[in-house]
Amino acid sequence: MTSSRYRYCSLQPFPVQLFFLAMLLAAMVVISAAMGYLYIPWLDVAKIVIAEVSGNKTLLSGMDQIFPVVVHDVRLPRILTAAIVGGGLAISGVVFQGILLNPLADPYTLGVSAGAAFGASLAIIFNIGFAGIYSVPLCAFLGAASTLIFVIYLSATGGGISSNNLILSGIIVAAILSAGISFLKYIADEQVSVIIFWLMGSFASKTWMDVMLTFAFVFIGFLVFTFFSRDLNLMSLGDRTAASLGVHTRVVPVILLITASLVTAICVSVSGIIGFVGLLVPHMMRLVTGPDNRKLIPVSLLAGAILLLCADTVTRAVLPSEIPIGVLTALIGGPFFCYIFRKRQISGRI
Repeated sequence: MTSSRYRYCSLQPFPVQLFFLAMLLAAMVVISAAMGYLYIPWLDVAKIVIAEVSGNKTLLSGMDQIFPVVVHDVRLPRILTAAIVGGGLAISGVVFQGILLNPLADPYTLGVSAGAAFGASLAIIFNIGFAGIYSVPLCAFLGAASTLIFVIYLSATGGGISSNNLILSGIIVAAILSAGISFLKYIADEQVSVIIFWLMGSFASKTWMDVMLTFAFVFIGFLVFTFFSRDLNLMSLGDRTAASLGVHTRVVPVILLITASLVTAICVSVSGIIGFVGLLVPHMMRLVTGPDNRKLIPVSLLAGAILLLCADTVTRAVLPSEIPIGVLTALIGGPFFCYIFRKRQISGRI
């Protein structure tokens, strides 16, 4: 069992952990909405949110009229999209690590990110605009979904799908697509900067449509993951043991892989490539909740939302000039990735 290497200490019962993370996420949403070029008192932000939810507009009396517009139309869509994408990438990371039995697996292991990047690059360089402002995200999603289908086809054998075949197929396809992206950047001329900026990830100019779209996919994915969380626990014991305990070892992994990859695809299509969230959060939360996926999935959802929201707030409101969020998450996640890899090497030698 991959997660059995972890020694964890659950200082509080699971419901307390869940409640604490939920309150922390709500507080971060309010604090983030208050920060920016135009500072808005956090109490006013809370009143605006309550007024929008309840419909009680009397809470806005005496407030600067620009505040509700900035909070509701500009900041909240970006903040909520960042939180939802962070949660989606985190729970997808939990599933990939559980199925592939690899602590270094993340939502991009199967080449989904490379497929999304290739689709987005095609849309940018050929100026595809049949879906308006959603043309690039739509092409990114189609590229990611097509990559997933091809990777599963490439790795499938008569005996089912093995984790080693999946990882190897993902690496091969990602390498081919990376070469294709490099070629597209070579012929892009002045559009190469647009491609590079998209590849580095950003939540700038997000709308409520982005919020609803990502929320729908991530919520459905969360329900599927929660439903199969017990099966995911048993599969970590090996296929024979899991099958003897009633798990359909040829069906459940495929359902979870497809669902996790589609959640990743929709997140990437909206935000661009944001690495290490799906790698960092599951490892961090296992130290708190332990390896039980029934607890790990909901906790990782909230923790991933908090992590990516904090990172986006730093890039948007703290730094002198905004940098792509993918750069910041890579700077944080890269050293942690090296630590996990090195620790695994040392434990393997012992």
